[in-house]
Amino acid sequence: MAIDLGKVVIVGRPNVGKSTLVNRLCGSRQAIVEHLPGVTRDRVERDVQWSGYNFKVVDTGGWLQLGSALDQKVSGQVQVAMDDADLILMVTDGTVGITDEDLQFARLVKRVKKPVIPIANKVDSINQEAEAWLVSKLGLGQPVLVSAIHGRGTGDLLDQIVEVLKVNQDPSRELPDAQLQEQSDENPEPMEQILKVAIVGRPNVGKSTLFNRLAGQERAIVHDMPGTTRDTVDTIVEFGGNTWKLLDTAGMRRKSKIDTGTEHYSVVRALKAVDESDIVLFVIDSTQGVTHQDQRLAERIDNSGSPIVIVCNKWDLLNVDEKMAVRREVEDKLAFVGYSPLISVSALYGRGVLKLPQLIDKAKDAYQRRIPTAILNEAISKAQIKHPSPQGKILYGVQGATDPPTITLFANRRLPTSWLRYLEHQLRDEFDLAGSPVKLRVRIRGGN
Repeated sequence: MAIDLGKVVIVGRPNVGKSTLVNRLCGSRQAIVEHLPGVTRDRVERDVQWSGYNFKVVDTGGWLQLGSALDQKVSGQVQVAMDDADLILMVTDGTVGITDEDLQFARLVKRVKKPVIPIANKVDSINQEAEAWLVSKLGLGQPVLVSAIHGRGTGDLLDQIVEVLKVNQDPSRELPDAQLQEQSDENPEPMEQILKVAIVGRPNVGKSTLFNRLAGQERAIVHDMPGTTRDTVDTIVEFGGNTWKLLDTAGMRRKSKIDTGTEHYSVVRALKAVDESDIVLFVIDSTQGVTHQDQRLAERIDNSGSPIVIVCNKWDLLNVDEKMAVRREVEDKLAFVGYSPLISVSALYGRGVLKLPQLIDKAKDAYQRRIPTAILNEAISKAQIKHPSPQGKILYGVQGATDPPTITLFANRRLPTSWLRYLEHQLRDEFDLAGSPVKLRVRIRGGN
């Protein structure tokens, strides 16, 4: 059983290789990397295991003393991450030596009063080590020389991280492995499954604002410029008596509009978050209505099989007539996910957000609903009596799976698609399955 050692934050000025180092420590490409400054903006947590120990590594955006309003928000997130860390890794570019910005940032790091390991990155060979040792001038201790992209020196760095965290660890938590295993065997505790809730939508519809509102802090950077969120940001939140793993995703656009490698990987991560989530909050900008891209995204989410809650954000900016028009537009253009509940909110001011837990719980319950076979067949029989199929008849049905409810219908002939949609609506109403997809599979008796 691995011991949890806490949280390590990786900081430094832009383009020194922080995200590459995160990927190396994690052993996989989890952080988006590109040879451009400013790719990472939010602080993103990843899990690392090394020598029987666990710790979290936090990737941050590049710190800048000056810059645009967005740059200052990124730098603010760096400060928050350092305040919350158990250990700080300050990364510099070993190929260029110490810059004025490195020196300024080192002064800020010292004021945080947390353990620090200075790192000279991009030291690919022994010939570069002499220049890289200049990092010691930062006054943060003896530097560790690494090449994150090639893995040089990262094993020694991981050993040092573990040693520093162990020394820094609360003594009451420092138990030998054997004792921890013995306690675990005597008092096994079942792992509670935390609901994963992904926030998805086009760029600049207010996803990060909603994320921060639910998280209760500025965990994701919010700015008027579309595309501020680059990577999927996740955090455990408690909201309305519920505990969720909340995932803020990058805004998704049509392929023809994706013009950088960074944006491509952002969309890939967002789609992965959709596929791995238990519930999707699909955010729409009410001031723009349902766009063609909203329809395409809703189709992609629907194909993932996850329950959907449609969130019409910026509702406070509409008058009464505009609100009615948006509701009609959602019903019309998103009819194929008509099973999804609709909620209107102002994420910026928090209006309507308190109703979300109830809708999420209801969608989750429907997603996991199991219907007894006898009761299911009674409902099917009632539906057939009320409106018989023009061809074919269902002999009986069984629910083969949940997540979402999947029902296999055994029929004597093929059933029309339009009639199956009718049956789906009947079953939805009968068993209160609003919020979750329902899959109907038809098998002809005697067929495959």
